[in-house]
Amino acid sequence: MQLDASWFTEIAPGEGIAMSLKGARRLHAERTPYQQIEIYETETFGRLMAIDGCVMLTDRDNFVYHEMLAHPALFTHPAPRDVLIIGGGDCGTLREVLKHADIGTLIQAEIDERVTRLAEQYFPELCQANHDPRARFYFGDGIQWVKEAATASLDVILIDSTDPAGPAAGLFAAAFYKECRRVLRPGGLIAQQSESPLLYAHIIKNMHAEFRQAGFAEVRTLTFPQATYPSGWWSATLAGEHGKLADFRRGDAEHKAFPTLYYDAAMHAAAFALPPFLRETLAR
Repeated sequence: MQLDASWFTEIAPGEGIAMSLKGARRLHAERTPYQQIEIYETETFGRLMAIDGCVMLTDRDNFVYHEMLAHPALFTHPAPRDVLIIGGGDCGTLREVLKHADIGTLIQAEIDERVTRLAEQYFPELCQANHDPRARFYFGDGIQWVKEAATASLDVILIDSTDPAGPAAGLFAAAFYKECRRVLRPGGLIAQQSESPLLYAHIIKNMHAEFRQAGFAEVRTLTFPQATYPSGWWSATLAGEHGKLADFRRGDAEHKAFPTLYYDAAMHAAAFALPPFLRETLAR
């Protein structure tokens, strides 16, 4: 079927796949020093933010990604207090983190301030926690922020980045993970978005190797559906120093004091069950 100009289409030519959303009307477009940002209104998925032609989020399905990047890590850590988000300029992950009442400080290091300003304008529901007194914003290079951070000053680092190319490429390397390990307190952990298991299993495998090279004792990947990302199936990868990522505070997750649409204790446990092909890829 030939699509007309009212469809937004993201094409991944190397993978031979494309995803389209009907009735896309462009509301905003700008070129920043880092990337091209566009905002669309679509017929069935609400508003859409695209960066360099790739879907970052839509109104309809962003909750899955944001909940599954934030809550598994926070319920795995025994007592998270101080959290860093690298990237995450749309502030959806920040909103999820700050649902946890025991969080003391949340720093968000986003390289492109315009992502956040446009999210505040076009996705205000994601930015509801931006004025929470626990939230601090740093607009600059997250890798440099970590290099300058004090040793053993954080409990959890969430890497909510774009694909491993351009400004985000250094966020997928052992040298960066070593700095993160230095900054984490004992028992600290990292959670990072890690692409589609179907299309990019090699990226996930490489991340596991880079985390282990950086000194992390255990690395585990969880998966979840994400309708508007390539293949409709996405992942996040956790790394910790003490080999306890299979455990989480199940009771706290079952009785959490805030609402979620996708995450709960059952989904937390189920998300770490990987299909044979992915287990075998990661074991090679």
